[in-house]
Amino acid sequence: FHEIFSLHWDEWFALLLVPFVALLYYGNDYFPFIRINLRKSGWLKPFIIGFVWAGAVTIYPVMFYKWQINEHYQITVESVWLFSKNWMFVSVLCIMFDIKDYADDYNKHLKTFVVRVGLRKTIFSILLPLTAIGLVSLWIFAALMHFDLPRILFNTIPFACLLWVAYSMHRRKPILYYLIVIDGLMLLKALCGIVASLWIR
Repeated sequence: FHEIFSLHWDEWFALLLVPFVALLYYGNDYFPFIRINLRKSGWLKPFIIGFVWAGAVTIYPVMFYKWQINEHYQITVESVWLFSKNWMFVSVLCIMFDIKDYADDYNKHLKTFVVRVGLRKTIFSILLPLTAIGLVSLWIFAALMHFDLPRILFNTIPFACLLWVAYSMHRRKPILYYLIVIDGLMLLKALCGIVASLWIR
């Protein structure tokens, strides 16, 4: 724990920002002293969840590892890109989950994307473009970082599956579809990332 007392300001910022945003998400539902509740902002909700999730899996593991080997966590172009990629991916999954909760959110007057603009526009104007932008960004970054073809292909698989699942949402699905397939995409992305990382070794 002595490493904690020698952190730089940017490490403290990265360490505290994620739980701070998480507290703002629930706001005064559980913490009366916090007046902001981002969860009630339907269009912002998926991006807040994606931000917290991306921070938990992108920043903390590397930061804690650096502490163990007596090094400082450094914010690099690659770490920012990985964070942004995870943020976008999970945010898209959260918007998909909002499709499942459409009726409940509508009754609660929670203005999610699907409640505001409808199912078709959510899919074709939000989900598919966001996923396509993420995929193109992946290819550009891979080219700049000189990734070999297998590593690019492994990282492309989750985005290709995300595009397919997003398109399939225009037909009503049973609840198990949302729970298994959408959560399964998170697992698939993790597995593909692990395989791609092991490939270069």
